[in-house]
Amino acid sequence: MSGPNGEPHVPVGAEEEEEEDGDSFGEEEYAAINSMLDQINSCLDHLEEKNDYLHACLKELLESNRQTRLEFQQQSEQQNIEADMQGSQPPT
Repeated sequence: MSGPNGEPHVPVGAEEEEEEDGDSFGEEEYAAINSMLDQINSCLDHLEEKNDYLHACLKELLESNRQTRLEFQQQSEQQNIEADMQGSQPPT
């Protein structure tokens, strides 16, 4: 509650104690810090989700590329085998 001049009500002696410490924070400051930390935490969570999604996409792409490379190698080997077989047959 506020006092008669619109200032927050501070118990007697508490104001002097705050001035002596110089480093003490009020509830409003702690609430603001907590709010900022919550926002930072939310942003970090969002970034982590994006990172996980990108990681999964890259793993999928890598596996797809491996599969395609294996298929090309098999096709190339098959063509080489067919070419060798045709080359070894005598012309008719």
